[in-house]
Amino acid sequence: MSDWLTAGLPHIWLPYTQMATDATPLAVAGTGGTRIRLADGRELIDGISSWWTACHGYNHPHIRDAVERQLATLPHVMFAGLAHEPALRLAQRLAALLPGDLERVFFTESGSVAVEVALKMAIQYWRNLGQAGKQRIVYFRHAYHGDTFATMALCDPEEGMHTLFAGSMPDQIMAELPRDESLRRAFDLLLETHAGRLAAVIIEPLVQGAGGMKMHDAQTLAFVAEACARHKVLLIADEIMTGFGRSGHMFACEEADVVPDIICLSKALTGGTLPLAATVARRHVFEAFLSTDPTAALMHGPTYMANPLACAAANASLDLFTGEPRLAQVAAIEAQLGRELAPCRELAGVAGVRIKGAIGAVELNGDVDLGALRRRFIELGIWLRPFGKVVYLMPPFIIATEELTTLTAAVCQVLGERAQRIRDGRGT
Repeated sequence: MSDWLTAGLPHIWLPYTQMATDATPLAVAGTGGTRIRLADGRELIDGISSWWTACHGYNHPHIRDAVERQLATLPHVMFAGLAHEPALRLAQRLAALLPGDLERVFFTESGSVAVEVALKMAIQYWRNLGQAGKQRIVYFRHAYHGDTFATMALCDPEEGMHTLFAGSMPDQIMAELPRDESLRRAFDLLLETHAGRLAAVIIEPLVQGAGGMKMHDAQTLAFVAEACARHKVLLIADEIMTGFGRSGHMFACEEADVVPDIICLSKALTGGTLPLAATVARRHVFEAFLSTDPTAALMHGPTYMANPLACAAANASLDLFTGEPRLAQVAAIEAQLGRELAPCRELAGVAGVRIKGAIGAVELNGDVDLGALRRRFIELGIWLRPFGKVVYLMPPFIIATEELTTLTAAVCQVLGERAQRIRDGRGT
């Protein structure tokens, strides 16, 4: 074990970890391309892009050079009363890239905070229009929108990771995704019944990420958008995971030809290099905040919002989407995942296989020993972090065909071993 790991572990609190039993992470010495290089000399192919961020792979020279140039001139300055080129250039580029009139960008540092800002925007939008009673938010079963208190209130209360905090969070309204005609009628009735107190509906377009990689089609998303418009409820698209190509489109809502009132972006925004998030509002939402009344302004301002280094990284990341064939690479990944994960469907203990863009998910039945799965993947030279009952792949878009085959083959092998144990009555 590395000296720094031995010395530092007694003083660190790791995320999503029971520190009494599972507190020794792998020591990382470096990264490059699709690889994580460990301090003991081993290399792992990263199959999840460091929590879905490293879309261009690690250490891309174009992003690295942009950050180095920015570091030499302006690492940071407060964004209240001051402005700088990287942030304003990035805001302009995002507005041009996003569908419709999503044109006003509010920068933050994390996805959870981006969603918090969207909620504040939605509630204050109606307050500024004289409808202060519209304060509730509708979210969907299996949703995950963050770990802060307001966003925990929008996560599935039974299947999510935040059940311990039930009763201490704001009371919001959970709905079923309207995948069929019966559920569409129920959703429409919910909006009609509660429209007078609803500020917004929030949705993860096409793929619900941390809730289990649950997928729905473009028609479902389009119906949600149409119902919101008809009942005068704002639509918030949480594209923190799906944004920037992961679903096969630059933004998932484009597949359904939907322009949400507010969209939340993060994760791949900087290509996985620096923390940055953005909440982008349509013109009519922004205009509701314009007034001679100071209390009508949006009162929010993270200390490191619009950090110049992060904005420089994000601008460089957008350059790569323009100059390199990222969406074509996603399409190729989608086809390969579909072919190479298909055998998992026949394995004992597998409930199903789902593919969308550069996302492949295998859902398991029965008890799942996550620790054993993770250790076995490491033995095979890959980095995956299954959660709940889902083993998933979300590789960097630049991954080579043979590297992706290494990932899918390892998934098939490990789940095949699990299937054999199930057949033999030796557990999971």
